[in-house]
Amino acid sequence: MKTGKTKMHFTDPYLISPTNPIAVNLIGAGGTGSKVLTALMEMNHSLTALGHAGLSVRLWDDDIITNANLGRQRFAQSEIGLYKSVALINRANRFTGTNWKAETVKFHRDSFGKLPDNAKATIYITCTDSVKSRFDIAEILKYGNQRHHRDDPKYWMDFGNSQYTGQVILSTVEEIPQPKSEKFETVASLPFVTEEFGELLNQSEQQDNTPSCSLAEALEKQDLYINSALAQMGCSLLWNLFREGMTANRGFFLNLKDFRAQSIPI
Repeated sequence: MKTGKTKMHFTDPYLISPTNPIAVNLIGAGGTGSKVLTALMEMNHSLTALGHAGLSVRLWDDDIITNANLGRQRFAQSEIGLYKSVALINRANRFTGTNWKAETVKFHRDSFGKLPDNAKATIYITCTDSVKSRFDIAEILKYGNQRHHRDDPKYWMDFGNSQYTGQVILSTVEEIPQPKSEKFETVASLPFVTEEFGELLNQSEQQDNTPSCSLAEALEKQDLYINSALAQMGCSLLWNLFREGMTANRGFFLNLKDFRAQSIPI
């Protein structure tokens, strides 16, 4: 019986051998975003040790650190009152010697509906708790980018979770040219999370997203390790794009309550 070829997405060649560090916009510096930043620090160090140009990260978040953020997020008592993005980026730069940037505003587009100069990046990683923000970012990436620029948007990785479950979805902003392959069925375009799971996202919008006043209250909404589990697994997918140059999976669903993970094939 003849079987079909395995579907495979090959990484954009610019990510494999860039002339400059890969520009990354990390949007959201809370429970997941703060831990994704740590994983990106590790990834950057490993890439440069292997002769790669590494990453240049810009972290977007307008939230201020409160007592409720301690314990579950990467913040200390002494940082209460600071912007999350500034505290995290300052710490990352001191620790690794990078020159990453912090933005103390929400990710946005300019008055012309396009990406401002400081918002251009090759990879976008969203770690927000708002459904509306995902649709806004999808619209910006789809209609607001300028072509033929070194930092043209190429990939969007979205992290989302509830109390015990979550998912990571990798999308392409535009079609990525694929090599000819006799072994695999190459796939140039990966759909946006808002296109494929838009209905589910809209249904989840009914959940309470009001800020928590204490760690105990925060843990009623998101369990202690769901964010870090998603961060590690999601960044492993991104790491494989760099190291393997291809992926047969574009994300996964995770249930931490019963320790089940389900990959999402290309």
